[in-house]
Amino acid sequence: PVFAGLDGSAIENFSCVIYNVSLMNCTWQAGRNAPGDTQYFLYWQNSRDNNKTECELYIKGENGRNTGCRFKNVRIEIERAYFLVNGSSKDSLIQFYDEYIQLY
Repeated sequence: PVFAGLDGSAIENFSCVIYNVSLMNCTWQAGRNAPGDTQYFLYWQNSRDNNKTECELYIKGENGRNTGCRFKNVRIEIERAYFLVNGSSKDSLIQFYDEYIQLY
């Protein structure tokens, strides 16, 4: 599929790890061609009737750019959770990244 936005601006190397049962860390790297002012935002959905929830505690990288998220009190109600990371920049449209991940 073709996604709107600057080629190579979507995040890369997305991964989420659950530890101590209810804590989850997700991390990613900025897209290769993302403009310097690009900021990323993570949303996830962990049940069928749930709306997407935005990250509450971002992990910041250089330039204050979000490069990850910490979640507390995670409850997984479906086998595969849905993750979406979109971005914004004043210079160009940023491609989004999404993935269904089997967490347990």
